[in-house]
Amino acid sequence: MELKLGIPKGSLQESTLSIFKEAGYNIKVRERNYYPSVDDPELSCMLIRAQEMARYVEGGQLDCGLTGLDWIKENRADIVEVAELTYAKQSFSKIRWVLAVKEGSPYTCAKDLEGKTIATEVVNLTQDYFAAQGVNVNVEFSWGTTEVKVPELADAIVEITETGSSLRANNLKIIDTVLETTTRFIANKEAYQDPQKRQKIDRIVMMLKSVIDAVPKVCLMMNIPADQLENILEILPSENPTISHLAKGDWIDIMAVVDSSVVRYLIPQLKELGAKAIVELPVSKIID
Repeated sequence: MELKLGIPKGSLQESTLSIFKEAGYNIKVRERNYYPSVDDPELSCMLIRAQEMARYVEGGQLDCGLTGLDWIKENRADIVEVAELTYAKQSFSKIRWVLAVKEGSPYTCAKDLEGKTIATEVVNLTQDYFAAQGVNVNVEFSWGTTEVKVPELADAIVEITETGSSLRANNLKIIDTVLETTTRFIANKEAYQDPQKRQKIDRIVMMLKSVIDAVPKVCLMMNIPADQLENILEILPSENPTISHLAKGDWIDIMAVVDSSVVRYLIPQLKELGAKAIVELPVSKIID
């Protein structure tokens, strides 16, 4: 059995390869080569732009691949969405397609753009958005550098943004969100009905999700006085920490997985309650 896997070329490429590596799959891309090697004899990889991925997965040229929800909708692809994998080029969060206009323009919402020209890379997505609002507009495909087209070449744009910095740099303001999008692991319908391929896909997805789920987490280990156990359990934001009694003395060892964002508040509180030998460890995978 060989599973044909599409890796998104472009902005998602490096973050995708990094997550696969953390999940245990070493995918090597050679310069000017669109067929990366992988240390799994059941996999063959191909680099394809995310914009086209859903089309080739639907057509069966690829068994599965990774692309954004936005490009699935733009291609109106009939595929299986196996899993949502929330990561992007710069972060592990959702990104947005937004409706933006020039700062100081009279447009404040979609209805203000009746009869106007909208430039975008996602024509179908934009047409569906305005149709849902009952607004008639002229949607023009943009080959790139869409931000510079307002107001001389278009009245507004629908553009993707992760941080908003490019829009601000071009003196544009966001007046609505067209779509929040995340990366999806998708599969060809026929391929996903094949028991062997489905099992392989599901195992890959499990490992990828374990890496993404672990990103905001750390493991805390500590020794605490036994008489402070209830007080410490009250402040630990962990559903079911591991507890074990130490060999000597009236002390308990606790291990808990928590969000990294709370550690700077949590450790001083633990220390005040008598915790000792507090150790923070990175978490590479979480599998429920």
